Amino acid sequence: MWHLIIATAGHVDHGKSALVKALTGTDPDRLPEEKARQITIELGFAELNLTAPNGQKIHAGIVDVPGHEDFIRTMIAGVGSIDLALFVVAADDGWMPQSEEHLQILTYLGVQRAVIALAKSDLGNIDSSTEEIRIQLRGTPFAESSIVPTCVRTGDGIENLKTALASESETIQPQRDFGKPRLFIDRVFTLRGIGTVVTGTLTGGQFHRGQSIIVQPQKAEARIRSIQNHAIEMDCAQPGMRTALNLPDVAIDQIKRGEVIADRDLVASSTLIARIERSQRLGVKLSAARPLKNGSWVYLHHGTLRVAARLTFVEGTTLDPGQKTIAHLKLASPIFAFAGDRFVLRDASQQQTIAGGIVLDADGAGNLRDPVQRKWWSLRATTPGDVDLWVRSEIALRGFVPRTTLLNKSHFSASEVSEALMRLQCDNAIVLRNEVAADGESWQKLCNQASAFIDNVHKQNPERLGVDLNELRAELRDQPENVFEALIADLCASGFTRKGWAIARTSHRAALPLRLRPVEAQLRAALSHQPFDPPARRQIERDSDAQHVLRFLVESGEVIEADSDVVLLYEHFEQMKSRIAGFISKNGPATVSELRQALGSSRRIMVPLLEKLDREGVTRRIGDKRGLR
Repeated sequence: MWHLIIATAGHVDHGKSALVKALTGTDPDRLPEEKARQITIELGFAELNLTAPNGQKIHAGIVDVPGHEDFIRTMIAGVGSIDLALFVVAADDGWMPQSEEHLQILTYLGVQRAVIALAKSDLGNIDSSTEEIRIQLRGTPFAESSIVPTCVRTGDGIENLKTALASESETIQPQRDFGKPRLFIDRVFTLRGIGTVVTGTLTGGQFHRGQSIIVQPQKAEARIRSIQNHAIEMDCAQPGMRTALNLPDVAIDQIKRGEVIADRDLVASSTLIARIERSQRLGVKLSAARPLKNGSWVYLHHGTLRVAARLTFVEGTTLDPGQKTIAHLKLASPIFAFAGDRFVLRDASQQQTIAGGIVLDADGAGNLRDPVQRKWWSLRATTPGDVDLWVRSEIALRGFVPRTTLLNKSHFSASEVSEALMRLQCDNAIVLRNEVAADGESWQKLCNQASAFIDNVHKQNPERLGVDLNELRAELRDQPENVFEALIADLCASGFTRKGWAIARTSHRAALPLRLRPVEAQLRAALSHQPFDPPARRQIERDSDAQHVLRFLVESGEVIEADSDVVLLYEHFEQMKSRIAGFISKNGPATVSELRQALGSSRRIMVPLLEKLDREGVTRRIGDKRGLR
């Protein structure tokens, strides 16, 4: 069975709820205030089963939205994830202000298909009303939509409307499952003996009964006890389903409309890069048509959430009806958006719908004045469904991108992203290293910078075995861990060698410069005078030359560090280790004092030496004695 979402649209009192009841038998107006005022205030829901002309069974969830101008915010929350609009226009009133505003909202949200119900057709004016609607829809995605006269009082046209809805539904592609489910909550309530229930339209992936989920933004973890679709128990909810989740682990006062249910810890965004567009249909006499000024505060509607946002345009100081631009949006609170998500903007007074947009970058990072970055953002806005463009542009914008970032920020699945990466690599458009994708030029620049730094260290300090990895990372301005590890792996495949915490040219052979050879001889003599009880490190590291030499000897393994102040020549360390093992083997576990006396050493040396042997697994501590492992 094919699942899709239909939402009503149209002016207040044009009969949307009555039409839903006639189609489904369910009255979507459930609140006493809605009954008393005879207008829809909250979202209403019903289900409609249809059969397409090709025999395909279609299960449609209908979302009935308010038409009154005071409840546009609620209307937008209801149409954020729909497949088909049921646009209702009353024959006696014709096209009205909220008819126009709802049309613009649907267009901003990217809805491409609609069926127009000409309601109250028993009042006449069918031909003239139909012609008026055709004129109003001219130049919109709904210009060729079916217009079906209906009358809920007599029942005329209801079956024709079902047929039109079924025919239009047949041409709609099922909502994509790209493995990242999001349920934007539009209703929260509690049932006795059941607990908290949330509802919304599921997009992007599946939810299963018993699955662990996360409630964003509070990051509350919960388990799905049960799932329903229009009161029918289900094991699994699919994208495009009206979905009710029972979350017994979450108290009802901990969750509200506008929050998001996901199966992972999504990254919240407080800034966005987006393309903003204003409808050319905004009448010059309407306040909504006033120029939208750079720096304006607006309300952004995304999913079922509304949040204040400040606009900064890439170009120009105003945006007029019919114009588009790239903009930076700074949000008053974070949202959970993917690149490709659509949204609606209303003015600061919350009285007018003034624009819409599509998210180009959910991080909002970048230089708005950079023409190259603007080019990539413009291309994204033109073809948001092109996975190759998404991957290529993200890499071009950032230089280095982990695979997980490419996946988590977009509307694409793991397999789609992986296939795009392979195609781009085959075309030499990008470089893939471990789990990092990189722009070829940026990656080569980073490799060259790292190589030059290592070579310079070798030249300036030939006595060093290699360059400390932390030192290299600091030189490269602290690249992320995954990028840095990919770089080291790449270097090690092309003439470099990693030695624990250091990296060096494979051809590099550490050697002390001639001027330091006398210092080396002095250090060796000092450490050999009393080989099992040498002087403290601080006593022999009296100047920078001695420090350089001792560091070289430690790195080359010729000197062993027992602790920060105890160093031994390697051959002496091995002799002491052998004698300790021999003494314990012959006499059994021994104290520090016994071993010190046996070797002619001191407690200053023996304590850190034995602790080092403990760590290396040669000895083990038994009370105040040492035994062999």
